[in-house]
Amino acid sequence: MENMVAESFKYMILGMGIVFVFLYTMVLVLQLQAKLIAKYFPEKPAEPAGDKSSGLDKKKVAAVIAAIQHHKNLGK
Repeated sequence: MENMVAESFKYMILGMGIVFVFLYTMVLVLQLQAKLIAKYFPEKPAEPAGDKSSGLDKKKVAAVIAAIQHHKNLGK
């Protein structure tokens, strides 16, 4: 019986070690991937707030408000 307990602990440690190595390797690969993406695909700087995009944002907000109001009127 003691031999089975010792063997079960051996397999438990082996399994936990394999999972730890896999997760550690995955973290390293994801960090490398993040560095490569940052190097070859840098983020573009944000556009100033006074650009034409503010008119587009106002249109989107108006469309969302109109859709919500229309949805509320359908329930009545």
